[in-house]
Amino acid sequence: MEYEIETNDLTRKFGNFTAVDKLTLHVAKGELFGFLGPNGAGKTTTIRMLTTLLSPTSGSASVGGFDLLKEPSAVRSIIGVVPQQFALFDELTPLENLRYIGELYGMSDDEIAEHSRTLLEVAELWDKRDVQAGGFSGGMKQRLSVAAGLLHEPKILFMDEPTTGLDPHSRIALRELTRRLNKENGITVVYTTHDMDEADKLCDRIAIMNNAKLIEVGTPAELKKKIQKKGGKEPSLEDVFIALTSK
Repeated sequence: MEYEIETNDLTRKFGNFTAVDKLTLHVAKGELFGFLGPNGAGKTTTIRMLTTLLSPTSGSASVGGFDLLKEPSAVRSIIGVVPQQFALFDELTPLENLRYIGELYGMSDDEIAEHSRTLLEVAELWDKRDVQAGGFSGGMKQRLSVAAGLLHEPKILFMDEPTTGLDPHSRIALRELTRRLNKENGITVVYTTHDMDEADKLCDRIAIMNNAKLIEVGTPAELKKKIQKKGGKEPSLEDVFIALTSK
């Protein structure tokens, strides 16, 4: 099996506080892989390390075949990032925002124009292409963030709790967009959430984290099977999380 991401004892400390403790796992090519855990579990710190925004205190990792510490520029060239909060410019339109991002990546005018149209159509924002983003709903802004993260055609898309604060309709729309990009376009997606139902419905495999540590990894079905009693009804992912983190 070909792996897009591999970590070995990846650790990040802030002074005496350990945010991520000896994380070892792998993510397969084309997988929709989720990090599930409460706020403070270490999910976002893990994403920040894997996207080169934070240096590990110790341990190692490779992303897309590139060494995280030795080849950070190469890692950045093959990843896209959708943060929790809208990080683009409210005063710019979707087309203007994407042009700015494209120019940062050194894309040609033709590439930017072609990719922008395709992605804004996929994100259902083409009809809003010339409207300032500041007036968009939270869901529309997150869909624009997805388009920006995909503009340079990355191999891997990191999404850090992208549905936080969105209304139910927008959450469902963003999940469907994420699933479509993964299944139809073959993009490897790394998705963090503290929403048990979201992880259950969306992810191929899930890494459960708590108190900076990796507790368990598996498909939703595999995780549920670990605690299911013979003849009993299937537990929820929340039941699994409570059982595994209370040991």
